[in-house]
Amino acid sequence: MTKAFHSSGDVIADRRAGYAKMLAESGDHTAAADLMRQALEITPSWAAGWDLLGRFAEKSGDIAAAISAWRHLEALDDSGVFGATLKLAAHGAAAAGEGTAVSYVEALFDQYAPQFETALVGKLGYKVPDLLDDLLQTEMGKLGITGFAHALDLGCGTGLMGERLRQKVEHLEGVDISTAMIAQTERKGLYNSLEKAELVAALNARPERSDLITAADVFIYCGALEPILAALVPALRPGGLAAFSLEAHDGPEPLFLRPSLRYAHGLDATREALLAASLDILRFETAVLRFDRGAPITGMLIVVRKPEQGIAAATAA
Repeated sequence: MTKAFHSSGDVIADRRAGYAKMLAESGDHTAAADLMRQALEITPSWAAGWDLLGRFAEKSGDIAAAISAWRHLEALDDSGVFGATLKLAAHGAAAAGEGTAVSYVEALFDQYAPQFETALVGKLGYKVPDLLDDLLQTEMGKLGITGFAHALDLGCGTGLMGERLRQKVEHLEGVDISTAMIAQTERKGLYNSLEKAELVAALNARPERSDLITAADVFIYCGALEPILAALVPALRPGGLAAFSLEAHDGPEPLFLRPSLRYAHGLDATREALLAASLDILRFETAVLRFDRGAPITGMLIVVRKPEQGIAAATAA
């Protein structure tokens, strides 16, 4: 990531780090880690250097050394932009948080924005917007919905979901945590408005405003589903729809943090969370969302509906 290439302030340390990156690119992660240790002997307070050491050590298979590097990083990175706690949690060396690691996710997508679509769609076979759109169109047909007055696209990114929504929606809002992502999508002219915001804050600012909310591969960075639903449901108008994706796992845990630093949610726990939020489940399917290092990533594609006021009141009674 771009932040990992920040200068240490020392020419010799930077040079050794540069050689380390070249070795890592050639596949020799053990030698790369050794060079980073030498660089960090010169500049022991270089947060980006400890991040590089952790990554090289992890890829070499030396998890103990990676954890040690990330503990140093955690002590140096007060803002959390490097995601040290997430990296430790992914290896069982810290507790995973239940909310979004805002600084880390923002930095991740700020640096990823210029090559986002090329990498995600072209190289990783990403198809969540198409899959969600297909499910949404089917449910619109069943419900007799021809369009939406107001839609909110959470984590709008570069507008991949917005491109599918534009013809269905009168007023389309996009929200993203990354300024660079918003700059990319603004050029497309898809959204009536765009806002940089954390998604729960964005939802809390829009009570009963939207008749459609979408989130394509967004909640995978947010941890527990319940706090998200607690903000999402009040933001929907009665009868409104929400369509979103999650990465899935078959274990008993409600969620766990993968080495990719994305959260995977349990199938049963997700169903229970949706029902507990008083949402009607219209579609709940599993599918391959993308590929990661050549391996398919299975996830959930979900379309839910907020009950009409009369139905909700009758249920409460």
